[in-house]
Amino acid sequence: MSNNERQRIGARIAELRRERGMSQAQLAEAAGLRQSNVSRIEAGKYATTLDILANIAQALGCKVDIIKE
Repeated sequence: MSNNERQRIGARIAELRRERGMSQAQLAEAAGLRQSNVSRIEAGKYATTLDILANIAQALGCKVDIIKE
């Protein structure tokens, strides 16, 4: 995954989290992660797995979609 994709995905996670009024710590707890990992994911500095993305999506009340352009 490129840095640009990591940054784009991280920014979207941060946006969804803020829309739901959640802190990084709250999202981390709901997704079974450490707050520091959520921070790194949102900053685009951590290449995460699909399983972790699915946990984050579930904690945010959404799903991971793969879209072919």
